[in-house]
Amino acid sequence: MRIFTAALATETNTFSPIAIDKRAFEASLHAKPGQHPATPTLCTAPITVGREVCAREGWTLIEGTASWADPAGLVARATYEELRDEIVGQLHAAMPVDAVVLGLHGAMVAQGYDDPEGDLLSRIRAIVGPEILVCAELDPHSHLTAKRAAAADFFVYFKEFPHTDFVERAGDLWAIAVDALKGRVKPVMSVFDCRMIDIFPTSRQPMRGFVDRLLALEKSELGLLSLSVVHGFMAGDVPEMGTKMVAVTDGRPELGAALAERLGRELFALRGTFMVPQVDEKQAVDIALAAPRGPVVIADVWDNPGGGTAGDATVILAELMARGAGGVAVGTIWDPIAVQICFAAGEGAQIPLRFGAKSAPFTGDPIDRRVTVKALRRGAEMAFGDSVVPFGDAAWVHFEGIDVILNSTRAQGFDPSLFTALGIDPARRKILLVKSTNHFYDSFSRIAARIVYCAAGKPYPNRPAETDYRKAPRDIWPMLDDPWGQAPTPPSGRT
Repeated sequence: MRIFTAALATETNTFSPIAIDKRAFEASLHAKPGQHPATPTLCTAPITVGREVCAREGWTLIEGTASWADPAGLVARATYEELRDEIVGQLHAAMPVDAVVLGLHGAMVAQGYDDPEGDLLSRIRAIVGPEILVCAELDPHSHLTAKRAAAADFFVYFKEFPHTDFVERAGDLWAIAVDALKGRVKPVMSVFDCRMIDIFPTSRQPMRGFVDRLLALEKSELGLLSLSVVHGFMAGDVPEMGTKMVAVTDGRPELGAALAERLGRELFALRGTFMVPQVDEKQAVDIALAAPRGPVVIADVWDNPGGGTAGDATVILAELMARGAGGVAVGTIWDPIAVQICFAAGEGAQIPLRFGAKSAPFTGDPIDRRVTVKALRRGAEMAFGDSVVPFGDAAWVHFEGIDVILNSTRAQGFDPSLFTALGIDPARRKILLVKSTNHFYDSFSRIAARIVYCAAGKPYPNRPAETDYRKAPRDIWPMLDDPWGQAPTPPSGRT
């Protein structure tokens, strides 16, 4: 067997002012054929797992390029087309192949392309023809379009949020692909539109129990190969934005359709109950200061670089400063210019520094303080499960009982190694401020005395019913209370 594999992934917040070009991919991951490291990134596990599977089976794995950029705004048209054409050209050169196994994200949007993954998959299908297996692993915070579903045999999505299972799900993808190539199964994919958009953390109920049921069904239901919830991505203004339920069966589309609809309607019945309760910055600081011991982790959920924002908001930090909080460590505030100034000054320097709040309105005001540059690191990295996440050149600055990590490559806070990479012991701090919606939870919950989810400022379109979408469907919840029977009303100013 000859199997072609490649990866092309980013998550696009179409409301973000931060454009993505080739340099953004190179800053995170751009690995030419055969050059992908042994450690996977979030969306490239099909390559690393594929190496193990093909070695075991005695098959030939032909690796194409793997590219990943941290979430931001629209991908430049020329950048997307260059990366797409690179992979398409590699597939042409590799023909004939028996299968194509891809790592995608599913929420990429490029200038001129609402559905880049659908465009890429359609081109791949045109090359290999209708009989060759085409499959992919994707992030659930994505858009499942009719175009990409028609071009692929099946998809497998991460089940967990935080996405601690991306390597396991790549294993599931390959297990189905191997059985299909050996003639043991015939994967068929069924999709149900849940007519909603929501956020589904699996670190709490009811989503924890729902995902556990999916895993149990995969083991017990005869003919069922895989179940996935496509959460959707509310910051992506595209025509097919929304939550979907996916079932992959062994040649039993009627079973898949029934399961997908039953489970999808169960999700809809629970709408609005999934997300962790959030407080504003004043309440968050109240809770942290009153806690008898630390560390108290405050998650700045809506200034999350993992959702495409800059990660430079200062709203919560300013509140901590105004209240005289000490024993605080902040990881991170994205400010490449401030990082350059700190590197020029050197470790131990005491300098006046302005940092943060440069990217967008409602992110607070820049911080002006005289700081001590405590540590500097080139190419800093943190852990995320089996992966390593770069956050660029970084500086640790200290002032008035507060430690702040400034970074040059945007990345959300996944793991306490974010702090230890600069020499800060997070377990010895009273308050840790991280920028993440929920990916921080698995690792930080192991050291936290308490976790507080804080909605501060407005850098992220987090209220779909109020968001000024131009392309996204308006006949879904929460835009409509009853999307199954109620006609959508155009937003103010639109006809």
